[in-house]
Amino acid sequence: MVMKRALLKMLTLTAVAFSWIASPSQAAESIRIGYIPVLGSSALFVIDGEGWAKQAGLDVQLVRFTSGPQAIQALVSGRIDGYVAGVLPLLQARAHGVDVKVVATASIEELSVIARGALADGIKAGSANGPTPDAVKAIFARFKQDQKRLPRLAAQPAGSVPDTLLRYWLQKQLGFEQVNTVASIVGVDIDAAQQAFLAGAVDGAVLREPALTVVKTRLPDARILASGHDMMPDQPGSVLAIVKPDAPEHKAWAATLTTLFVRATTLLAQHPDDAVPFVQKALGGGMLNDDVMKTALEQSASRFVSDPARIVESVKQLQEFEVSQGLLRKAEPVGDLFDTGLWQQAKQ
Repeated sequence: MVMKRALLKMLTLTAVAFSWIASPSQAAESIRIGYIPVLGSSALFVIDGEGWAKQAGLDVQLVRFTSGPQAIQALVSGRIDGYVAGVLPLLQARAHGVDVKVVATASIEELSVIARGALADGIKAGSANGPTPDAVKAIFARFKQDQKRLPRLAAQPAGSVPDTLLRYWLQKQLGFEQVNTVASIVGVDIDAAQQAFLAGAVDGAVLREPALTVVKTRLPDARILASGHDMMPDQPGSVLAIVKPDAPEHKAWAATLTTLFVRATTLLAQHPDDAVPFVQKALGGGMLNDDVMKTALEQSASRFVSDPARIVESVKQLQEFEVSQGLLRKAEPVGDLFDTGLWQQAKQ
């Protein structure tokens, strides 16, 4: 296994080095990549921590945002050249004339719904998946009857991927016609959702790793109400998108960056422990220990997937849902958002 991995590393470095030599103008590029501080952005942290970009002659600058809409604003205004975050806002960016393409996925099925207190009563401990849809509906009904109110569920602001997926799960997977008769959705940023859940200000929250591991560690009675797969099979998570990947000024580095990103995603899937120090540095902020991050990465390993074709259909479903809910005026051509050529080139 060690020899196989060493051979893969050598071949990948050779391919990257060749592409760099073939396009020496890359050495002067400063590439600004916006990202959301979640585990789905881990491929960027691996690239940065391992020094792969510098080895390939790329000057990659990571720009942190607290929500997808913030990153989209920066992308539309030309302040970043690429983006690692949720996919749905990119369709609207294209609708506003931004030539942006998804060239690789970072992860799938990132988002889960976690519950505490009365909303978690009766849910089996230790399960990676949530209860059956019928059981979840019974939980909501019992909560409303016993607590004399609707459960409060924290997600990100309206129009974000977490908000849309939460509504999709409630309506399409559970069959509730009106969300506002089942739950009260609170739109906050990523950090605030975790804090609100820990403080008991909400009964449930849509969270990603490592927040899920953090809250389960601090609140042993917290339970998964819906896993990422429960919410939507092949749920679209974070993606790598590049602005104008075919433009001469970006084409020089787009293929190399995609190759590095796919390589990093593969490492996360196959050797998650190797990524712990890099992800810890980017996300831990001195507040998480290595064991928590190690657990979060190991539990997410199977969800680190780089093939962009994997999420095309689920993106279509979510966009159609947003249109049906009046969140979007019209559907945009989903196929136009994806460029699978660079991923295929990276896998060769």
